[in-house]
Amino acid sequence: MKWIYTLAGLQHCFVHILRIGVFLVMVWIGGLKAFSYEAEGIVPFVANSPLMSFFYQNESHAYKQYMNKEGEVIPKNRSWHEQNGTYVFSYGLGIVIVFIGILVLCGVFQPTLGLIGGLLTFLMSLVTLSFLLTTPEVYVPDLGGAHHGFPFLSGAGRLVLKDIIMLGAGLLIASDSAADKLRRAEHEGA
Repeated sequence: MKWIYTLAGLQHCFVHILRIGVFLVMVWIGGLKAFSYEAEGIVPFVANSPLMSFFYQNESHAYKQYMNKEGEVIPKNRSWHEQNGTYVFSYGLGIVIVFIGILVLCGVFQPTLGLIGGLLTFLMSLVTLSFLLTTPEVYVPDLGGAHHGFPFLSGAGRLVLKDIIMLGAGLLIASDSAADKLRRAEHEGA
């Protein structure tokens, strides 16, 4: 039974491992937003979102005829995405995501930054999870098979659903940072 006490005592260390994991995911995914294939890949999510569609210049469903497969370069499609603001939006989103990741990691040393980063991770995850309600591409399309629509998630849908884990991680990181902040305040007041 001693190992249970040891494991419980390491919880704060494990939260730091979680911070590092969230940081790596945010920096990697945010950094990829600088590349055209990633910028084009998020278009269905953004275009269909009532919270984000205003960032794009073109009508929300126009994107369907200008989608490239990952790694594919079709100049006509690229031109449409440039005019749509696809790349500019993606660059800005990438910067925000990387910034949130850095805040989360800084929570190891500065609990206020970790608290902010954890809350922003939670909020970002809520927005991402809203795509399950707004983006048709998250479900298997009706192409003649028996399994399509809700609850049959496409690859895009499975990626979105995983944000439930990021949502929980954001809350746990925010909570741990708040507790660390309170401990420090008590220590300074003593």
